[in-house]
Amino acid sequence: MPNTIDTNEESIDLGRLAHVAFDHKKAIGAIIGACTVVAIGVAMYLPKQYESTTVVQMSNATAQISSSAAALSALTGGGGASSPSTTYMELMKTRAVLDPIIDDMPWWSERPDGTLAKPDAKGFAKQFLTIENTKGTSLIEVKALGYTPEEAQYISQSVVDNFLVLQTEKNVQTQSALLKFLNERIEDAKQEADEASEKFAQYQKAHKVYSPADQAKSIVSQTEAWDKAIGDVEVQRQAAQAQLDAVQSQIGDQESRSEAYQVNDNSAVQSLRSQIVAKQVELVSLRQKYTDNHPAVKAAENELAELQRSLSHEVDTIVNSHTTTLNSTHAGLLKQKIEGEVNLATSQASEEALKKRRDEKEKELGDFPDDVLQYMRLEQDSKLKNGIYAGLVQQSENARMKQAMESMDIQVIDEANLPREDAPAKPNKRLIAAIGFALGCLLSFGYTLIAYKRENA
Repeated sequence: MPNTIDTNEESIDLGRLAHVAFDHKKAIGAIIGACTVVAIGVAMYLPKQYESTTVVQMSNATAQISSSAAALSALTGGGGASSPSTTYMELMKTRAVLDPIIDDMPWWSERPDGTLAKPDAKGFAKQFLTIENTKGTSLIEVKALGYTPEEAQYISQSVVDNFLVLQTEKNVQTQSALLKFLNERIEDAKQEADEASEKFAQYQKAHKVYSPADQAKSIVSQTEAWDKAIGDVEVQRQAAQAQLDAVQSQIGDQESRSEAYQVNDNSAVQSLRSQIVAKQVELVSLRQKYTDNHPAVKAAENELAELQRSLSHEVDTIVNSHTTTLNSTHAGLLKQKIEGEVNLATSQASEEALKKRRDEKEKELGDFPDDVLQYMRLEQDSKLKNGIYAGLVQQSENARMKQAMESMDIQVIDEANLPREDAPAKPNKRLIAAIGFALGCLLSFGYTLIAYKRENA
């Protein structure tokens, strides 16, 4: 029984079909040959394109954030703010990065692809760029196509260079806003410190009191620990307020979104904040009894640091669960704003608790003469305000260092390579020829079927 294929209630004799194909072998060969030749001609006609690759690496801190964001996205089914690596790759396709490159290229009407007008950034990125993040690593590859090896190298290198300039300017802008508000507070703190020192000096001169009694010194030494802690918390409060003001100046219409989160009213946040305040009060009491190297003091410091990390993590979790619809820039600003609000509320609560304990200690000074009491109050006030001023100056220096470090959170690992003239990336002539051959085979099979049906009609 001959081999057959049933098609729409008709049977095809495969043996007969093969015989028909053999009879028309010249036509079939011509079809396949013509398709292959046309494909080769197309491959020869298409302009050569060369590929150049630049490899950059995110800093360790940024890479860890990116990995955390990816893990959160996986756990929430794709929710959460985008990772830094995704943000960086999208920033590399923006007009700020690509427009200078497009403007620098030869006139597009003269290009081999016959383009009559310059593309926009989106079209340029789609046609000439492939930007990928190697999974599980902190590496980003910027692959660029060009019609000459030099052009491909120029595009790839320029994308990275322009992105680094953009990133630096963005970080400088953010940190400059923080520095602006910090410097305003530094000026106020300097003025208050100078006024307190002047009052103290004038009081010493007018009342000829230059050293209180030994008993008073003993009590003052106990209150100094509270004053120092209050000064430290005041610096934290003013730094948090400066950060909040800086973010609010940039966040614009996203500000209203943060109010809906009510993070400060969250029970877990309130509990952690209360624990932080209690631990700070406990730490001051321990420092009155022991040195800073005492195991009890060290243990309390570690517990306080762990509570602060837990608070930051809790805030991040709450914010990430609400920023699924925001782009990474707005989500980052919103997170900074809410973190600033929580830090401000925590430092205010800590300051109130510490001042209450200090006031209780100062009641023990009630039996001393008024001039001695005033002397000690002025001395404490002078030390406190000078300490706040010094702390804010340190915060400003830290912000400057952070600004410099964040501008270097991307490093070039491999510079853009210069492709070989004899090794274009496109067109792939072998692939195009294979496609032409396959298309010819399909067309020849169709031709054979038509011839078969005609002979059997």
